[in-house]
Amino acid sequence: MTKVETGYAHIFLDERQVPVVDDTTTKVIEIVLDQQAYGWSPEEMVYQHPYLTLGQVHSALAYYWDHRAELDADIARRLEYVDELHRNTPEPPFVARLRALAGR
Repeated sequence: MTKVETGYAHIFLDERQVPVVDDTTTKVIEIVLDQQAYGWSPEEMVYQHPYLTLGQVHSALAYYWDHRAELDADIARRLEYVDELHRNTPEPPFVARLRALAGR
């Protein structure tokens, strides 16, 4: 894997130019989404993800705040892709059977 230094401790860009926490496969946006979705403090994120250090979490959050517009656009693009997959994927037959059993 090609790593590009970012100037932030613990953060590098992978071959697709996605910011990732060093020595992990965790993307910066995953840490940001944890904070946004659950309201977790950096300490709680370390508790929930014991493979991360407090320094890594703080560095990821600093990177996010310094590149917020770019990362927010990436998050929106990824969410749109998930929505597109949901719209274009037919319902599996077992889900239809479960709905019928539940009376929906």
